[in-house]
Amino acid sequence: MMPNQRMKCIPVTARIAGGWRRKRTLTIVFCLTSVSILASCGGRVRYPNYYTLNLPAPPDPPPSENPHVTLAIREFSAPTYLRQGAIAYKTSPEQIGFYAYHRWATDPRDIVTNSVIDRLRASAGFAHVKAYDGRPGASYVLSGRLEKLDEFDYDGGVKVEVALSAQMTSIATGATVWSNSVSEVGDVNKRDVRAVVSEMNRTTERAISKLLSSMPTNVAAGPTAAERN
Repeated sequence: MMPNQRMKCIPVTARIAGGWRRKRTLTIVFCLTSVSILASCGGRVRYPNYYTLNLPAPPDPPPSENPHVTLAIREFSAPTYLRQGAIAYKTSPEQIGFYAYHRWATDPRDIVTNSVIDRLRASAGFAHVKAYDGRPGASYVLSGRLEKLDEFDYDGGVKVEVALSAQMTSIATGATVWSNSVSEVGDVNKRDVRAVVSEMNRTTERAISKLLSSMPTNVAAGPTAAERN
């Protein structure tokens, strides 16, 4: 130690008090930062709302007029953007957006497929209508596609559009014996997602009825002589 250099001693109590003050200051800063973050986020966690289509069940079917004809229905396909869970909307024909907190609870493809199965069972046009499982025994296979299930916010007001297509193929010959495609548009009378989903439900019901209404009654009568040959 240099002759004139003196060690400056700080009392223990003073060092403890200083450390406590620094710790307290850091705690206050952390709390204020947390409050600021929560305030910027609205102060609460937001959870998604989930929706589903609720299509009415058809009446019980009468006895089948074709006791030996079976129809298997494949699951309807759909564009990728309709399979992501979020409800889609369009602000122009070229631009698709998704609601961050409004999602489908059930895959719309499943709902459309099951509704088509129920309606064809109720039509009494087939001895048996079932979901396609790859097993042999069906006379025909129906394949369909949910082309659109969209809200669109252009061309004046909010509307929804539902587009469907389907075709029926003979298992015996591979020939397409029936096909159809339809598009239905509905007006939304209130600007919120619940109203949009309600109109999608009504419009989907109309689209399915229109799609199947063109199915000839003689399609299920079995393969024609030309098909058998």
